[in-house]
Amino acid sequence: MARQGEKGGLKNASLLAAALIAAVLAWASAVRGQGAPVLSPVPKACETPGAQVIADSPLPNIVAALKERKKITILAIGSTSASLRGPVSGGHYAIVERFLETTFKGLDVQIVHRGVSGELATDAAERIKTEVALANADLVLWQLGTADAMAQVPVADFYAVVSETVAWLQQRKIDVILVGLRYARSMAKDLHYQAIRAAIQDIAKKQNVLRIGQYDAEETLEKLRHEQGVLMSDTEVTESNYVCMAEYLARAIATGLFVREHPPKQP
Repeated sequence: MARQGEKGGLKNASLLAAALIAAVLAWASAVRGQGAPVLSPVPKACETPGAQVIADSPLPNIVAALKERKKITILAIGSTSASLRGPVSGGHYAIVERFLETTFKGLDVQIVHRGVSGELATDAAERIKTEVALANADLVLWQLGTADAMAQVPVADFYAVVSETVAWLQQRKIDVILVGLRYARSMAKDLHYQAIRAAIQDIAKKQNVLRIGQYDAEETLEKLRHEQGVLMSDTEVTESNYVCMAEYLARAIATGLFVREHPPKQP
């Protein structure tokens, strides 16, 4: 019985992802006549409920940068952002750059990597204030939560520092995308780990910022692979997950611009 329930849950998750992707593409086609770009679909290997983050909310400040100078500078910071660099120059962030520059013709995208492995949110918050000025950043990609959860940082302290930093960025007209905790099977029932995860979700909702549900996406990817009998080493799983995170990030930014520039018509 449990096995059947799991299959049903995975099937529903896949259907949800497909429906979300189809809805975004249909909407993009509807506004094509206004000169808006059409977003390519999420790669099949990355079709999970995590795809729903691509239409959460707009990015008003990088829209201005796009209009004024056809260039946006993105600051990547946090405890796991260093991993997204990949084994070669540009790494998985190259997916983000390529997607945006292809979708928005003439746009120049620069991503500044400032991730530090194992960095807590309170330390990243201090660095953000310096790094955004040095990079003249239009957008901050902040990967956070995993190190704080493992270090047992009090949830209230984590919530306060992240909320204050997001507000600080918004006051200075710098957009932010929060990339949540990594998925770990052993942490599924860890109350503190899940509380930090919930805190990020609440901050994103209350302050109206984009959030990439990394935990949700990676959890579903793992279950789908297991269900399909796909055997992968830990290194291959990590590599595949980072590619999908980069794909989600690219579409989150593109759709944020897209929504602001060409809001969908009401039916």
